Amino acid sequence: MPALSSQHPPKFSRRQFLATAGALLLGAGFGIHPIKASAFDPQRLRQSMQQLYGQAGLAVLEEWFTLLQQLQNQDVQAKLRGVNDFFNRRIRWVDDIQVWGQEDYWATPLETMGKGQGDCEDYSIAKYITLKQLSVSSQYLRMIYVRARIGRSQITQAHMVLGYYSTPDAEPLVLDNIVPSITPASQRTDLDPLFSFNSDGLWAGGSSESRADPLARLSRWRSVIERMQTQGFI
Repeated sequence: MPALSSQHPPKFSRRQFLATAGALLLGAGFGIHPIKASAFDPQRLRQSMQQLYGQAGLAVLEEWFTLLQQLQNQDVQAKLRGVNDFFNRRIRWVDDIQVWGQEDYWATPLETMGKGQGDCEDYSIAKYITLKQLSVSSQYLRMIYVRARIGRSQITQAHMVLGYYSTPDAEPLVLDNIVPSITPASQRTDLDPLFSFNSDGLWAGGSSESRADPLARLSRWRSVIERMQTQGFI
């Protein structure tokens, strides 16, 4: 992994960070090959799902293939809505420790669909990969790691959402599993963004919160991509 620049990244207000997602710290796919939709292999995906999760998992995968066909020629807003609704409706939120026996496991979309369960990272990754398969470029998409405030209290928890940026400087639309509707970031006053990433790079704001260290999480992203390669996504 390339080393971080010795210069401190500029600090951003929450609104500025949601608009620009901070300063680019790492690029070129984090030292791995960028995700290529051209390597998508439906038959290998079917074989992987059948082997790992049986007929029940295969049925969900076939629904996903149908979704891709239905949305392929739709405009980007229809793609965002369709993908967001598909995973929010079919995947049940369950903590990683219950699903995987680990505190922080990032699942591939196949694993998420096969289990029918996942946490916020799993929703975000599945939506991201699906939109890329629908020809929405990664330049418009970033997974955003945030601190989410619970209700009206001051209690916060780590959370991840997917952001869609119509232009690099635009306010993103937020695709989330907590709030089912797609919402402009300025309306999500419950979210405090810390860093964002996609298959092309990593952007970070000025937070020094150690638990949100983006570099500590990139190995999980690499692991997701490696497993997707073996399963047939890329």
